[in-house]
Amino acid sequence: MSQHHAPDRFGVYIHIPFCHHRCDYCSFATWTDRHHVIDQYMNALVTDIRRNVAVGMSSVDTVFIGGGTPTLVPPEALMACLSELPLVPGAEVTVECNPDDVTDAMMATYFEGGVNRISMGVQSMTTHVLASLGRTHNPANVQRAVESVRGSGIPALNLDLIYGAVGETLDDWRYTVQQAVELSPTHVSAYGLTVEPGTPLALEPHRHPDDDDQADKYIIVDDILRSAGLANYEISNWAIPGFECRHNLLYWRQGDYTGFGCAAHSHADGRRWWNVRTPERYIEAVDTNSPTEASGETLDAVTRKREALELSLRTSDGVPVGALDPKTLEGLVEVVGERIVLTQRGRLLGNEVSLRLLP
Repeated sequence: MSQHHAPDRFGVYIHIPFCHHRCDYCSFATWTDRHHVIDQYMNALVTDIRRNVAVGMSSVDTVFIGGGTPTLVPPEALMACLSELPLVPGAEVTVECNPDDVTDAMMATYFEGGVNRISMGVQSMTTHVLASLGRTHNPANVQRAVESVRGSGIPALNLDLIYGAVGETLDDWRYTVQQAVELSPTHVSAYGLTVEPGTPLALEPHRHPDDDDQADKYIIVDDILRSAGLANYEISNWAIPGFECRHNLLYWRQGDYTGFGCAAHSHADGRRWWNVRTPERYIEAVDTNSPTEASGETLDAVTRKREALELSLRTSDGVPVGALDPKTLEGLVEVVGERIVLTQRGRLLGNEVSLRLLP
């Protein structure tokens, strides 16, 4: 079976919609004032998962517990969700963590429950940049949190970084990336700050990121991570070979997955659907054994094929030779065997290149 298609892979996403504090750039379905429904919500997740398993859910190859802030809910409650899933041996199980919440006891509970990958929201290692993003954690907590992860025996660690906040100099960013590398992560995700409609950031144009600044910062992160042995395998993701995020690869290869929790998305054979948006509506749907789905769409074959190429172009797999004309994309793509892959400069202009995909 080629690495490009893994139809036997099946993923589960579990959405935890609670946060201590909402970051200024965040447009996700998260709430800071719903802590009183955490127990009901976690019980609803277990019930929903159990019902899906009862009607014959596929064996689960990857699990991603995201949010929101999964570390806000009792770790035992998260592990109760996990224990309901029919995991294949060696399944990848990731939990997103806020460094401030991480404790040795929490990581020990995760490890015992089958978690083998942690994704930590670091964003920046300089306090003034964190403040600019509306983040609350202290960079010193990141070091401590990483030590807790290591001490627990959990083998895979991703650090999430964000570049392009107002007031972040190139040196600030270089420092963040170097500090991240010193923590020896197995994986780093680095995203340019994007302005999402309806966020506090959207309302303050003077805080919007600058494209040229973000391009410079992309080259800095790519160069530092590559020299530290982390290979770029998707535009915004780098990993020590063998530690790529299998759950994300499932998304990028149009695999099937089921989302549990409010606002969670699912996909099966070209049909996508998403759940009701608020925790209360999700709890009510599960309690009354009603559908949790809010809406959905089915992609036609042409759209799906085009999307497959767009997604693959973003990865180090690239696209088949016939999908682009390299002569018109000098310096942006290179031909590697039977595939065309983006160069570093091409990755900066990935969206523009994907507009040139041949029909």
